[in-house]
Amino acid sequence: MNVILFGPPGVGKGTQGERLGAEAGIKHLAMGDILRAAVRDATDAGIAAKAYMDAGRLVPDELVVTMIEDCIIEDESQDFLLDGFPRNVAQAEALDRMLALHGLSIDRIVFMDAPEKSLLDRLSGRLICRACGFGFHRQYSPPSKSGFCDRCGGALYQRDDDRDDVIARRLKVYREQTAPLLDYYQHKAGFRSIDASGEMQAVYAALKEAVEG
Repeated sequence: MNVILFGPPGVGKGTQGERLGAEAGIKHLAMGDILRAAVRDATDAGIAAKAYMDAGRLVPDELVVTMIEDCIIEDESQDFLLDGFPRNVAQAEALDRMLALHGLSIDRIVFMDAPEKSLLDRLSGRLICRACGFGFHRQYSPPSKSGFCDRCGGALYQRDDDRDDVIARRLKVYREQTAPLLDYYQHKAGFRSIDASGEMQAVYAALKEAVEG
């Protein structure tokens, strides 16, 4: 089953998508992780994307479409879950065209939503491991040892795009550019919407029901 998860920054797409992918045996394709890996490795696309990411702006479509296509066609026999892509209607249309060329389609489209205050709280408290990329939260899921990852012991840090001023810009960009995806997708077969403002386990249960139901 091929799945799209979309919604505002901080709604939990990454955490929930990673878990669902692992449990269901679906390839979890997180656009944010793909972009950050490109930045870390200083690829041409990564260097170009870094300026947009640091400013809390969306990376241009031409940079992301090719990246995600490469990941999907790497093993066309494996189901995939797209997390953080598409981010606007132009990308959604490009995705539809690309999938059609490869004889692929999307089975479930899940919109995850939460109030803006909840999103601000989640994003401003987020911590990421420099070594393995695992995420924590100062309030909701703090590490056992302050400043260090429970999984690998690596140092934790706050991403540049999780600062308060950048968060405000990210949410503004979302409202202007990404929210119209709801209009694009909500009448398509396989569309589901869930409330992602609750406790993590409850949100995951709602997500599984939306994907499997």
